[in-house]
Amino acid sequence: MANFIDRLVLKKSIYKIQAEAARSPLKRSLGAFNLASLGVGAIIGAGIFVLTGQVASANAGPAIMISFVIAGIVCAVAGLCYAELSSILPVSGSAYTYAYGTLGEVGAWVMGWLLVLEYGVAASTVAVGWSGYIVSFAHELGITFPNIVVNGADSPMWATPLVQAVSNAGHTTFPLTGTFNLVGAIGIALVTLLLVIGISESASVNNVIVVIKVVVLLTFIAVGVSYINPANWHPFIPAPTGEPGEFGWSGILRGSAIIFFAYVGFEAVSTAAAEAKKPSRDVPIGILGSLIICTLIYMAVAAVMTGVVPYKELASPAPVAVAIDRMALSWADFPVAFAPTGHLNAISLMIKIGAVTGLSSVMLVLCYAQTRVFYNMSKDGLLPAAFSKIHPKTRTPWVGTILLGVVIAIAAAFLPISLLGDLVSLGTAVAFSIVCLSVIYMRLKHPEMERPFKVPGGVWTAGVGIALCLFLAWQNFAPMIHSATKGDMLPIYLLGGYLAIGVLIYIFYGYWNSKLGKGIDVTEEDLESVGEAFAHGVDDKLK
Repeated sequence: MANFIDRLVLKKSIYKIQAEAARSPLKRSLGAFNLASLGVGAIIGAGIFVLTGQVASANAGPAIMISFVIAGIVCAVAGLCYAELSSILPVSGSAYTYAYGTLGEVGAWVMGWLLVLEYGVAASTVAVGWSGYIVSFAHELGITFPNIVVNGADSPMWATPLVQAVSNAGHTTFPLTGTFNLVGAIGIALVTLLLVIGISESASVNNVIVVIKVVVLLTFIAVGVSYINPANWHPFIPAPTGEPGEFGWSGILRGSAIIFFAYVGFEAVSTAAAEAKKPSRDVPIGILGSLIICTLIYMAVAAVMTGVVPYKELASPAPVAVAIDRMALSWADFPVAFAPTGHLNAISLMIKIGAVTGLSSVMLVLCYAQTRVFYNMSKDGLLPAAFSKIHPKTRTPWVGTILLGVVIAIAAAFLPISLLGDLVSLGTAVAFSIVCLSVIYMRLKHPEMERPFKVPGGVWTAGVGIALCLFLAWQNFAPMIHSATKGDMLPIYLLGGYLAIGVLIYIFYGYWNSKLGKGIDVTEEDLESVGEAFAHGVDDKLK
């Protein structure tokens, strides 16, 4: 039993991890701007175009601005820990690899499985929101989809998931619609194709998309300021209803936990460390820069949105569009013969284009990050070799990208955003706490290592990060328990089933195929690779 336990906590050598980073076959083509753009591309998406209205109307009211601040602070602390670790270990496995070097193999597997939940499921749920904006945009142009018959709602069959979430008096049920979201699945397929072509091309497309959606949101803020009615901000913190997480400070904290989903993108920056030109410098800039930019934009958009529309009227999957319609910007109308109304509104059209492109970039970055985590797990023998097979021309893990794309597309076709939103945020918060714990381990175990970037406050800041992340994780887990007391066990079943699948995969495959478990650790080839890589200037700061 002692040997078995020792086997489970077997750690990968830090020098082995650095050696793998030095001789990675992935192409180093991303600079600080690309990485910051990658983070902004992942963060500004579903959180601002979908979740903002839901949180304001059901949880925090105008105080959603405080929810964004709280979530941003928690992510900033975790982001500092990510920045330190990525400056030491510039690998594409991100938190999975950090855990392998600090907590051992089981800790690494748990982290990897949490990242599957964070990236793969998040990408599929974002695709559902993307399909809704696509349909809305097409309808405004006079393009209709067939079979608009789902429960009397103006929601096309081809853009409606199989499972729907219906809330009534604080109780949520999940009826089947008999349809599937083909539009969302197509969106994931297009993103997968782009990632197979190459990361340089994907990054270039993402840069363009990020510029478009940032310009769109800044336009929304600039136009909306003059339409704000300060009366809509009173009461700023609505009185609690008595139900957990509904207004008051309980609602603000619950809102922070839900909004946490919107911030997962910054973690994707660290997964790109193996493809960064100067990871010890560029990755910290990308992580912290994207967090600061997005938090400020989130707060400004939330302020305009709740100032223009009373918070109770923002319960819409497209709250930004609701705010634009409430402004009644007739001065932006222009005649168009093919439009159903005979005219189009330039600002409304711009916002919907921004939403479509914004959610597109989120899908791109989340799918990208997921493939890189699986790439590293496969290289370590914990997953089949197909996930680490590199295309000789594009130098991307193309087989794994396609396989994951198929799975994520299927999830997008059958699952609604609200069903797994809490699970994604829960998994993300736990993953972030493990990263903070890894910083503490590295500071205590390897104090001699040079750290191009250091967390201010050291282990104390990392400890605070663990406490904050676990607190937000509880804010997501508590509603699942509350729902279970009312007879709705589906969220608990989903979480338990997901964890059980992860345990079975590790027991029947990962445990027996782990390279580290077979005694394969640092080799002469690794040491020579580090020397050669440094000689060619991969990153002098890592010496």
